[in-house]
Amino acid sequence: MSVPLLKIGVVLSTMAMITNWMSQTLPSLVGLNTTKLTAAQGGYLDRSTGVLPANPEESWQVFSSAQDSEGRCVCTVVAPQQSMCSRDARTKQLRQLLEKVQNMTQSIQVLDQRTQRDLQYVEKMEVQLRGLETKFRQVEENHKQNIAKQYKAIKAKMEELRPLIPVLEEYKADAQLVLKFKEEVQNLTSVLSELQEEMGAYDYEELHNRVSNLEERLRACMQKLACGKLTGISEPITIKISGSRFGSWMTDPLAPEGDTRVWYMDGYHNNRFVREYKSMHDFMTSDNFTSHRLPHPWSGTGQVVYNGSIYFNKFQSHVIIKFDFRTSSISKSRQLESAGFNNAYHYAWGGHSDIDLMVDEGGLWAVYATNQNAGNIVISKLNPNTLQIIKSWTTNHPKRSAGESFMICGTLYVTNSYSGGTKVYYAYSTNSSTYEYIDIAFQNKYSHISMLDYNPHDRALYAWNNGHQVLYNVTLFHVIRSE
Repeated sequence: MSVPLLKIGVVLSTMAMITNWMSQTLPSLVGLNTTKLTAAQGGYLDRSTGVLPANPEESWQVFSSAQDSEGRCVCTVVAPQQSMCSRDARTKQLRQLLEKVQNMTQSIQVLDQRTQRDLQYVEKMEVQLRGLETKFRQVEENHKQNIAKQYKAIKAKMEELRPLIPVLEEYKADAQLVLKFKEEVQNLTSVLSELQEEMGAYDYEELHNRVSNLEERLRACMQKLACGKLTGISEPITIKISGSRFGSWMTDPLAPEGDTRVWYMDGYHNNRFVREYKSMHDFMTSDNFTSHRLPHPWSGTGQVVYNGSIYFNKFQSHVIIKFDFRTSSISKSRQLESAGFNNAYHYAWGGHSDIDLMVDEGGLWAVYATNQNAGNIVISKLNPNTLQIIKSWTTNHPKRSAGESFMICGTLYVTNSYSGGTKVYYAYSTNSSTYEYIDIAFQNKYSHISMLDYNPHDRALYAWNNGHQVLYNVTLFHVIRSE
């Protein structure tokens, strides 16, 4: 039993004892031992208890009753004449007794108030304890749920890593192949050193064939090493802040050694002027440029400079034009059959980005959508001289849902957005005609990507991000495949 409940019991027992004591002791204390019926003034009979002195005028009339509504004892006393009270010792005793009763009544009331407060406190504590019990249950349930979620996340991560096991095994084999090449080079070096000392120890033709064969194998190995699977994208490197919200900029991946010219095209439609900067340093530090006027305005931001020429989509058409900077003339133009144009199948950001031209280690590509493929992305390999389609691949990814895209080693990588929360999440390999969903972080620093292209020479992504010209380094996972 709690302390407040004990207090309540004590109070009730005390009140009962006091009431019983008063009913039994009060008459004897004041000398009221007899009971009689007296006729009060007016002819009414009442039960009274009193003293019967010799002189009726000196008698006390005490009318007693039961407890009142609050449980207190109520006594009605008819005192004798005032002149007699001062001489009556019983009057003084009765007065003292009444004062004691009043003091006890007040004490009982104070105790009752304290008891009520304690009771309220207990009830409040009970509510709080029930709330704590509920919270503890919720914490326990949430803990179980968090453990289940963490287990699922770990399991999903393991499922993602599982396909890498055969790749790693193959990588081990490739590493052994490289070591074998290294041993053969060391052996040939040793043989050549000995040959310098002893001419004619080996057949020269045989030795030359071995060196040539090793050289060819090393070249083939380096060619295979040039390509790989995208595994990471660096933080952005801001090169310059210029132009409008939309545009494109690039360098020529097939430019000769020492040619570091930068090409710059502001806007996405109804513009014909291409800026040529002599070097990346000039582009970063000055506005000294040469302007080239194209014969037709371009559409979108999917232009690309490749081997001294610029390839672009003619405004409001599905015509692709090859413009040679050396001769300042159109060297070839061709319609991209069935390709949507004029904002029919643009990227998510709009801007007449229906046809996106791009290059990678394999050559020139066009990315677009057609009605025949229900607005999903189509990838076409183009002949850079004739602009004819060499081969096409149809994907299941809607063009309008793509933020931007770029090609690396024959694989098209697509971002999920052009603004916030951007990542590379879809990849289609033209080498195997298969696709997969991936998750590669991409930091969209200025919140609006309107151009994103890969340069195989620089191994970097060029981006136009809300009036900022930006570079991203890429990380490729290389696999050397032995034949």
